[in-house]
Amino acid sequence: LFCTSGSLANQLSIRLLVSPGEELITETNSHIVRAELGAAAVFSGITTRTWAADRGLLKAEDVLNIVKPNSGPYLVSTTAIAIENTHNFGGGTVQPLSEIKILREESKKLGLKMHMDGARIWNAHVASGISLSEYGQHFDTLSVCLSKGLGAPIGSLMLGSKELISKARPWRKRYGGGMRQVGLIAAAGDFALDNNLKLLAKDHLRAKEIAKLIEDIAPDLINSETVETNIVGLDLSRYKISAEELAIQLKQAGILTSALGPKYLRLVTHFDITDKDIDKIKSIIPKLLKSALVTK
Repeated sequence: LFCTSGSLANQLSIRLLVSPGEELITETNSHIVRAELGAAAVFSGITTRTWAADRGLLKAEDVLNIVKPNSGPYLVSTTAIAIENTHNFGGGTVQPLSEIKILREESKKLGLKMHMDGARIWNAHVASGISLSEYGQHFDTLSVCLSKGLGAPIGSLMLGSKELISKARPWRKRYGGGMRQVGLIAAAGDFALDNNLKLLAKDHLRAKEIAKLIEDIAPDLINSETVETNIVGLDLSRYKISAEELAIQLKQAGILTSALGPKYLRLVTHFDITDKDIDKIKSIIPKLLKSALVTK
């Protein structure tokens, strides 16, 4: 089902898996919790509860320890679990398939549904070599993004059974996401899948290259070994400068980044970046960081 955004694809999926007054379990720094403005509560009356994970990486045991299905008349019952792959705020980390399998197997026994926020599933697929169908078979619903790494101008997809997609259509309309002109936009996504998926590996190599460059200057900013895909997350907690201040300095030098917290700066590689751009980054970042980074 074509959606105008990943948030819409996520919210349609959640609405179909969890009834009002029931509970969705997801990771503390997941997009669904941090970056969708409480939509699950506002539109669907759904409670969310979270577990915390280092770099957002899934450990099935952590999730299973907090789920509470069939909690009776006094406590909120868990109905579904959401996993984000790759994990944006975790630094583009790839979720381990072994843990996904364990969680799916145990969740089935408990009668729980599973949703994947797969906005960057293409990156997980390319980085791990695990097929898209292998990831997908362990979830009842998925959301996938056609822009971001793939580079289409707009759009996400909600994936699920024919029955779930049929139920999602009227909700998409109610949320204002129904469009008669969707074919024109979907065609760009179709092109991106056919032509741009193969380009993601270069994005990953460039992100690793940038991470190593920064690590050589300030090892406490980033561990390049943790960079698996196209996201480089810098931890500025040991320095006086804020993420916003550093982002401004980098922008003035011609490098666009995102401050995603007071002390967390995100750099993302994508196929619009050229070899010339990488050379520019290599020439700018060392000098800029050496002058900007002052320890507390």
